[in-house]
Amino acid sequence: MAEKWKSTALLVIDMQSDFIHEDGLMRVNGGKAIVPNVIEAVQVARRRGILVIWVVREHDPKGRDVELFRRHLYGDGKLGPTVKGSLGAELVEGLVIKEADYKLVKTRFSAFFNTHLHSILRGAGIDSLVITGVQTPNCIRQTVFDAVALDYQSVKVIVDATAAATPEIHAANIFDMKNVGVDAPTLKEWSEHDA
Repeated sequence: MAEKWKSTALLVIDMQSDFIHEDGLMRVNGGKAIVPNVIEAVQVARRRGILVIWVVREHDPKGRDVELFRRHLYGDGKLGPTVKGSLGAELVEGLVIKEADYKLVKTRFSAFFNTHLHSILRGAGIDSLVITGVQTPNCIRQTVFDAVALDYQSVKVIVDATAAATPEIHAANIFDMKNVGVDAPTLKEWSEHDA
């Protein structure tokens, strides 16, 4: 079975405390509800031999590497969101990076922007991506559109293992991604496909 899935990678995007926990500095309202599905998606990926890539934000304490519109959240004694080494930057409980996995740090919405993700994927023979995490209109969408622009053969967004601030925002962005050829299976559909 591992042979069949060797050209696929699972991207787990921003499943960090600051985005998921109730007291998170950048909490995504729908984030907590998808944690069990993201955990299960990772388990399915590992059983299949799919490369799991943990895409996380880690920022400088002074906010020097964050988007301009968020810089006011950093510095002057303030602990900004997902500062490297902070509790807010840690993965939520139940999600653990294992030795065979890969961790990628990003500082913008897209996992491809100013990172070496494309090189890592191409070097590993990956041409199909499965996306989980938060949040749908920002980091999920931008990563997906970049993957489409980079001609990945298959891009899937697990619809119930991704989330946004509201179900309406989530649905609208899933609709837009489907319109550019992205598949949006449920976790059950993806887990049972060719199982």
